Amino acid sequence: MTEPTIDAPGYPAEFAERYRAAGWWRGETFGQMLRDRAAEHPERVAIVDPAGDGRRWTYGELDARADRLAAGFLGHGIGKGDRVVVQLPNIAEFFEVVFALFRIGALPVFALPAHRETEITHFCSFTEAAAYVVADVAEGYDYRELATKVRAEVPALKHVFVVGDPGEHTALADVPTDPVVVEDPPRPHDLAFLQLSGGSTGVPKLIPRTHDDYIYSLWGSNEICGVDEHSVYLCALPAAHNFPLSSPGTLGALYAGARVVLAPRPSPDVAFPLIEREGVTLTGLVPPLALVWTEAAGTTAHDLSSLEVLLVGGAKFSEEAARRVRPALGCTLQQVFGMAEGLVNYTRLDDPEEIVVTTQGRPISPDDEIRVVDDQDNDLPVGATGHLLTRGPYTIRGYWRAPEHNAVSFTEDGFYRTGDVVRRTETGHLVVEGRAKDQINRGGEKVAAEEIENHILAHPSVHDVAVVSMPDDYLGERTCAYVVLREGAEPVKSIAIKKFVRERGLAAFKVPDRVEFVDAFPQTGIGKVSKKDLRAAIAARLRDTAATQH
Repeated sequence: MTEPTIDAPGYPAEFAERYRAAGWWRGETFGQMLRDRAAEHPERVAIVDPAGDGRRWTYGELDARADRLAAGFLGHGIGKGDRVVVQLPNIAEFFEVVFALFRIGALPVFALPAHRETEITHFCSFTEAAAYVVADVAEGYDYRELATKVRAEVPALKHVFVVGDPGEHTALADVPTDPVVVEDPPRPHDLAFLQLSGGSTGVPKLIPRTHDDYIYSLWGSNEICGVDEHSVYLCALPAAHNFPLSSPGTLGALYAGARVVLAPRPSPDVAFPLIEREGVTLTGLVPPLALVWTEAAGTTAHDLSSLEVLLVGGAKFSEEAARRVRPALGCTLQQVFGMAEGLVNYTRLDDPEEIVVTTQGRPISPDDEIRVVDDQDNDLPVGATGHLLTRGPYTIRGYWRAPEHNAVSFTEDGFYRTGDVVRRTETGHLVVEGRAKDQINRGGEKVAAEEIENHILAHPSVHDVAVVSMPDDYLGERTCAYVVLREGAEPVKSIAIKKFVRERGLAAFKVPDRVEFVDAFPQTGIGKVSKKDLRAAIAARLRDTAATQH
């Protein structure tokens, strides 16, 4: 078998052979996976879409829709290896689109609904995207206007397909045609899609995932989380996020032949009625939402008794918050610690409660190799805190078309430097202690400090800026921008800085939560800005403010 193309830094032959021999890589593709499930139980409900007038698509219907849309894409000149940026909310068409692309070997590039002009323009330009798929309007935002701006910036973008009223673009509903035989279908070791990293520098890097490696993470997760054909998974988070996609997520549920219920929003007033009505058995949330759910459960009139497992991941879940889940929701908590680059850890359903509430789990695979190292890459003993390095059958060997990043992010023998600081327990579970990377985890949304700094620096009154995290009881972390103004510049207020960032076309979660003006930054011994001191300063100020308010 040939190895993946040069665009997807591939697994060395000996590792690929090892993973196949061990049975982790089963030689499946996503297109065939759906075809097989549709053949096994065509009348079973696959997708429930409350936002789309309560649509309920069976496996047979989803399979047929994917075939027709795949033929339509081919008719529009989209073929194997072409990149298509997909930015859709939690609607049934998300799955129709991605499985149609899987069928023809085109690569979905998964964008989030929150992304705006800066990010989408980059994704379309960098990937040389052939098409961009959006909804017409979602949550009050008109994505057609965004698409128009992006097309003006990226003339090579051939097509914009719109779910709903297309405006000046092409209606997705007009694309499907009679199914055709795909002459060169994707192979299991081919790239399946490109995901976005939560990188610490600038706009996200692109993560190449193959059919083989990602499908292993699905069925491996299903085994650990007890997902089978009777399960009902609620997709509460944005569908394109790695966590609700694969841990075990919507694709894990579809692999098992289970039912996927799409929540337009993750709030209890939307999700709780769906849990009751559809008999939802498991779902995944980021910590801030888990806190909201546990608080709301005490007063809800909805029957949540079908919910068996709540997965919490995307950011560290504090022990205190973790202890509230079972009493409030009556279900088992599974902590998840993973990354779109690969490695996923779960607490197990039979783990003692203390392990469930105090650790972030252990890896999916016996072939997941874990190293905890010091600053010089020396391995540390169990219990010691250090940098997490990992290598395994579903962890990438390099970012897509990013040789400079890869030289820094991967060791010579293929271990991925996660940027996480962890310690390993005697039982093999990992406890996340923090991050080495300059990245802010705002309730599961990763904010790269450098990206925000670059935008603020464009303000005519700003001399220098340093963006750091500040502690927050609800989101875990929020962003604080320390700003040094130019000498003699007109004074500006924090609201003006926030407005400036917002107007540069960034996602709302990237707008600084707080702006502090200072005359100079603290420095390290070698003259670098000491972000450690800045983080300590804002944390102290928040503590002082809280103390005076009490």
